[in-house]
Amino acid sequence: MSVNILMPALSPTMEEGTLARWLVKEGDRISSGDLIAEIETDKATMEFEAVDEGIVGKLLVSEGSEGVKVNSPIAIILDDGEQLEASETTNLIVQEEPKTNNTEEAIVQVEQISTNIAKTASKRIFATPLAKRLAKEKGLNLESISGSGPHGRIVKNDILSFSVSSPNKVQENFTSTKAKPVVNHGSNSSIETLYADREFKEIPLNGMRKTVASRLTEAKQNVPHFYLRKEIIIDELLIVRSRMNEHLANTNSKLSINDFIIKACALALQAVPAANSVWAGDKILQLKPSDIAIAVAVEDGLFTPVIRDAEAKSLSKLSKEMKELAEKARSKKLMPNEYQGGSFSISNLGMFGIDNFDAVINPPHGAILAVGAGLKKPIVNEDNTIAVSNVMSLTLSVDHRVIDGALGAELMQNITKYLEDPVLMMA
Repeated sequence: MSVNILMPALSPTMEEGTLARWLVKEGDRISSGDLIAEIETDKATMEFEAVDEGIVGKLLVSEGSEGVKVNSPIAIILDDGEQLEASETTNLIVQEEPKTNNTEEAIVQVEQISTNIAKTASKRIFATPLAKRLAKEKGLNLESISGSGPHGRIVKNDILSFSVSSPNKVQENFTSTKAKPVVNHGSNSSIETLYADREFKEIPLNGMRKTVASRLTEAKQNVPHFYLRKEIIIDELLIVRSRMNEHLANTNSKLSINDFIIKACALALQAVPAANSVWAGDKILQLKPSDIAIAVAVEDGLFTPVIRDAEAKSLSKLSKEMKELAEKARSKKLMPNEYQGGSFSISNLGMFGIDNFDAVINPPHGAILAVGAGLKKPIVNEDNTIAVSNVMSLTLSVDHRVIDGALGAELMQNITKYLEDPVLMMA
């Protein structure tokens, strides 16, 4: 009996994804556990394993297809000797139509899949995902390009060589938008109309950028932010860091200011346990461990890998783990358990020379700490003398549903205590 393979939900927030690459072809025999595809989510590119065994009867979604809804059919598996008729394909899809509350939408999805199958059967252009992306960026029609890859597949070099021989095609990438007649389909088209007489390049949103835009918009609209600001003196922190790095010189490891900030926040959450909480809709969840998320900038967006049990780890261990997670984030190799969860976030733009800023809370976290650059500033001592010290700006963005003002102030006081007297972190 034939079985539909559905687009998997590879993370709790995933609603759609890109089928980056098939690792099987029609007619292949697969077993449970075999890798059959690479799926690009809003966070990473992950390999997808087969659950059923049989013969790949039909690949319903072509490589590089974007916006494939979770639980929509992407392939059909057949038993030995079973044949798949074209008329049966639609029936199979209807039996396992995508989960939706809108019946009309489900019918439209099934009809679109059936149409795509018919088009694929009549003519299919084989190209690598990279080649498709390059062709789209350069405004090239894949039907006019001959592929030099296996079985005539269009590869990267085919796009590049075609672009060189047809330079006018490249220019279309920047000017075609101006030449198109503008049709008003809503606010987005209205915005394009404003720039119809200007040269611009249209950049499609990838999965990560869509998710970032959606989550941050939701956070600013639905989370009642308030902000606590504090300038702290980090002279002692810089001295301690320098001494510790001297001792670590032979270990090829080096502590950063950020490592101390992570540790300080983790210990502060232990000192103020009521602030170590997340918003869960109809309740508040107060966590026992300090799981700290750190914003890492990557191409086209950002990740927030989570260091779990940060309060129990040494500074050198925190530093090593943070470097590993940051590298995996930049190469989009993070596993879901490495970026999900946490109760508190840190966003540090000090290394970019930013004095101070307000960060947007990462739901369901209760707070996020924005860290600015360390700057030399004049300060007034207790004896009214003036001295120059290294001062760093902190801004704590707090979800008022989870943490009240006094509780947030107590948390900020404890973060300050550990950063201004870092020896307390070693106790």
